[in-house]
Formats: sequence, C-alpha cells, structure tokens
Amino acid sequence: MTDVSPRAGRPGLLARAPSGGLVLAAIASVQFGGALAVHLFARVGPGGAVLLRLASASIVLVAISRPRLDRVPLSRLPLAAAFGLVLAGMNLSFYASIDRIPLGIAVSLEFVGPLAVAVAGSRRRIDLVWVGLAVAGILALTHAVGARTVDALGVAFALLAGCCWGGYILLSARVGRSFERGTGLSLAMCFATLVTLPVGIAAAGTQLVAPRALALGCAVGMLSSAIPYSLELEALRRIAPPVFGVLMSLEPAMAALAGLLVLGQGLSVRTLVGMALVISASIGASRRTREPPTDV
Repeated sequence: MTDVSPRAGRPGLLARAPSGGLVLAAIASVQFGGALAVHLFARVGPGGAVLLRLASASIVLVAISRPRLDRVPLSRLPLAAAFGLVLAGMNLSFYASIDRIPLGIAVSLEFVGPLAVAVAGSRRRIDLVWVGLAVAGILALTHAVGARTVDALGVAFALLAGCCWGGYILLSARVGRSFERGTGLSLAMCFATLVTLPVGIAAAGTQLVAPRALALGCAVGMLSSAIPYSLELEALRRIAPPVFGVLMSLEPAMAALAGLLVLGQGLSVRTLVGMALVISASIGASRRTREPPTDV
C-alpha cells in the first residue's frame, strides 16, 4: 500500500534550504572552526590541532561514506594518497600561518591558490585586472597590521597553504571521477591523518589525549570539515559553479569576523582595503570562469 501522507517523499532539511544559504553556512562553519582551533594551539600546538581535526573528520567521513575497499583498484590508491598529502600540507601550513598572523589576513593570502587556478591558461585581458587587484591586495596585507609588521613566516605559510589549496582544487575533480561516492575523500583524509601523525605527536605528545584537547579537536573537526563538506555537497547539486565561486570569495570577510568575535583580532583600515582587493579579484575571476555544460 502506497503511503500518501504529507510526509511521504518530503525532502530533508538540507534539500529544502536555499543553496546560497548552505554555502554561507559552510563558510561560517569553516572560519569559526579555524578561530576555535587557535585556542587549541596553547595545548597541542598547530601540528597537534591539525592531527585532531583530521582524525576526527576521518572518523566521521568513514562512518558516513562507508567506503568499500574491496572495490577500490590498487592503481587508484596513489591518487588518493596524493590528495591526502595535499590535504595534510594545506592544513599544516594554514594552521602554522594563523598561529602567527590574524585569521582574516591568512585566509585572504590563501586565496592566491584558487585565484591562480581560475585564471591559469586564460587569454582574456580582463583576468590581468584580477591578478593585479590580488597583487595589490597582498602587498597591502603584508606591509602592516596597525603599528606592527606582519610576520614574514606566517605570510609564507599562508601562501603555501594557498598553493596546496590550488592543488586540492585540481585533484578533487580527478578523485571525484575515480572513486565511488565519498570513498576517495575518506581515503585521502585517512592518508592525511597518517601523514600528520608524527607531526602531531612531536608537537603535543600525551596532551593529544587530554579530555579538553580531544573535545576541542572534535569540535574543530566537525566545524571545519564534516559540517561544511555536507553543506557544500548539497549546495553544489543545485548551484552553478561560478555562483559558488563568488560566494566562496566571501571567506576572507567571514574569517575576519570570526577572528574579531572569537579571538579579538582587530584589523587596520589598510588591512581591510587589502582584503577587499583580494575578495574583488576572486569574485571577478569566478564570474569570468566559463564551465562547459555538464549533466547534473
């Protein structure tokens, strides 16, 4: 007998939520998770915080996707391992960066990766404008924060995280095509956890299993990985890639807000101008990116 009640076939909460709202919620979750991670640094250091984040996210993703390893050809494992290596490098360098410079500045500098991917190989003159805006923004961000100079090593780590983010974008499409459902991401996250294991243990030792550190690490893993991945996955089913790129360009602004509310990190006018230039460059590059027609 067919169920004809109002509940039958009713879409879930995420399916009924506006796509733009899901992306903005994912952005807020990532950036406030990053701000919360800074509170972990005093206990376990950036390396320990990355290990706790990746380990907790790996457990959640494996539980959700339930990867069938017996269906994964051995020839595809190097791809998952490379993706995991990029994930580990991106997280380690980013956390090392926000340990030295404000969150909003680090995220703005990190955007050089996606921006480079967006304009790579382009022959349009307008893309030179976006590159110029990004360079001007980076120069403004790296010269001064208030009365003090930005930590050069923190800037270098943020730029390295941006390079890894660019690699993540390029590899994620191949991983998505090569593995069933979330199997590729789950395997990559497990690889990333193994890579960061010695770094985390060296940085934190037995503090990694302290109850407070574990609780904060799990919260960071949920806010920075599990929740935003779920929200973005649902949003990408219904939203055009250029629109998604424009919305993601708001991450530096959200990072600055999270840094202010959670960490008390104020930003100078010059820094805000630099962030605005980077955001404008990212939005411009995203809107100009042409995607070939694909079936959803």
